[in-house]
Parts: sequence; structure tokens; C-alpha cells
Amino acid sequence: MKEVYIVTGANGFLGNNIVRKLLEKDLEVRCLVLLDDKIKAIEGLNCKIYRGDVTKKETLDEIFKVDSDTKLYVIHCAAIVYIKSKYNPKVMEVNYDGTKNIVEKVLEKNAKLVYVNSVHAITEKPNKEKMTEIYDFDPDKVKGLYAKSKAKTAKMVLEEVKEKGLDASIVHPSGIIGPGDYSDTHLTQLILDIANGSLRAFVKGGYDFVDVRDVADGIISCCKNGKKGECYILSNRYVDVKELVNLITKATNTKKIKTILPMWIARVTAPLSEIYYKLRKEPPLYTRYSLYTLTSNSNFSNEKAKKELGFKNRSMEETINDTVKWLRENKTIK
Repeated sequence: MKEVYIVTGANGFLGNNIVRKLLEKDLEVRCLVLLDDKIKAIEGLNCKIYRGDVTKKETLDEIFKVDSDTKLYVIHCAAIVYIKSKYNPKVMEVNYDGTKNIVEKVLEKNAKLVYVNSVHAITEKPNKEKMTEIYDFDPDKVKGLYAKSKAKTAKMVLEEVKEKGLDASIVHPSGIIGPGDYSDTHLTQLILDIANGSLRAFVKGGYDFVDVRDVADGIISCCKNGKKGECYILSNRYVDVKELVNLITKATNTKKIKTILPMWIARVTAPLSEIYYKLRKEPPLYTRYSLYTLTSNSNFSNEKAKKELGFKNRSMEETINDTVKWLRENKTIK
């Protein structure tokens, strides 16, 4: 039976890494990108590009058009990752309404859905207790608009599995970092700022950071090995901010940053940071929400993903070195 893979948000950081890995396996890949989006991340790749918008269901008809004897796999990455303080209605519109449209198309085609969610949708346990997969998602029990949108959507997807027989698995990546980030997300911006000498202090804290390539491998495995109605955490390990910064300064051959900014000062100045980066048209390095994240419980277990998906992690040093190399090759480090 012929196989076709649809990747939404294909020109994003995670999306383009998934597309490249699918193509390495000589699979037929269809990429969904917004009408006015740049496609630098997937330009020249042997995939078919479709223009559409997950919030407009009628624009999805063409990419979902396949022969009856085709097995269709849908990797739904398209989402707005949002850490700013100001409320943005587009977050819920894209992350929830857009996913609902994808779910309806998947049901129409009897396809397999791998929905890319986030660990932020998982209710935080106290006292740094280890967190495993959950199935009772509640947007009222998580903090931040992005987390609430992801919890609400995960709940909806699992309800569709039970009520309509949707063949879907959910994956929950932790903080994604690595090469291939054409849009300069927050962690890539951190590396750029350190490499270019504009970051002179950092805050205490840390989070679970995972290589984007490892996440892409886990997602592709989930297409065939992920069980219907099951969730999988695609995490790595807790990485202290100091350790992360030191790895970056070593990889970029820049001077070590020794100044640690007290958390209370960071929280007070967070609104100014958002304004500063907005003027520079760059993602903010820290906001009130990102500072909360750095002090939250990120003790996630990926044992289930390792067992059922064959999920693996590379070292953080390898991730940082490869990212810096990629940034140098793409001339974004001075």
C-alpha cells in the first residue's frame, strides 16, 4: 500500500527537521505552509508544498486528496508557541481550532494522526516529583495561554479517539533545541546573543531540553509504533541554565559569563525585556512566563517513549556543538 506523510507547520523548526528525516527514508512527503510564509527551511527539498491554513478547513482539501488505496499519516506540528504576557487570541485559534480541523480531515480519510503537543500541557507535580504521561488534561490546572491551549487540545483529541474512533497518538516534547532553526526561536536566540556578545548575565534555574532531531525521530517512529489513544513524553534531562550557557560559550569560543541576575530583578524587568526584543523584531529571551518555566518542575520521564517508540537522546554537548556549527554555516553568527 502506498504511504503518504503530511506535515503541518513543515517550515517550522521541528517541522523541517521531520521533513528532512522522512525524506532520508525515501518517503512521500506533503508539506503544509501558510499562504504568505517563507519556505527557506524546506526550499529545494524533494517534497510537495501545499499552501493552506489549519484554521480554514476548506484550504486543507487539496493536501488531503489521496487515492483510496493510500495509507495517510498526518504529523500535526502547526502551532503558535507563545511565552509573551499579552493575551493573543490567535494562540487558541491556531492551537485548538486548527487542530480540530485537522482531526476532522483525518477522520474523513481514515488516516493516522500524530499530534505534536507539549509537556506544558501536563499538570505540574509538586516537590519536583517525576511526571509521566497523563490522560486527564485540564487547562485550568496549567499556567500560561500556550499551556492552556495545548491542554485543551489534548483533551479534545483524546475525546475524539473515544467518541469517533480517531486513530491518534499524542507526543509531548520538552524544550526543543538544536540545528535547523530558520526562524530563530527562543533558545536559538540565546545562542546567537551569547555568540555575538550581547548577553552578559543569566538567571538561575533550568529546564528539560531535548534535541530537535531526537524529537523528530520519536515522532516518525510514533507514526507506525504509537498506539491509538496513547501519549508519549519526548524529553531528555534537566539542564541547568549555567550548564547550558557554559556549553554555548565553549562551543562558540567566547568568554565565560559569570554574572548571575537575581530572579526578582529578572521578574521586575521582564516587561522591559519584551519591549526591547519587540523593537529588535526578535523573540524575547525572558518573559514572566519563561522565568516561571525555569523554576517549575521539569522532571519528566521518557521511559515509555524509549520502550514503545525506541526513543533515544544524544548528549547536550553534541546538540550545542552541532547547533553552533549549523549557525556558522548559515552565517547568522558574526
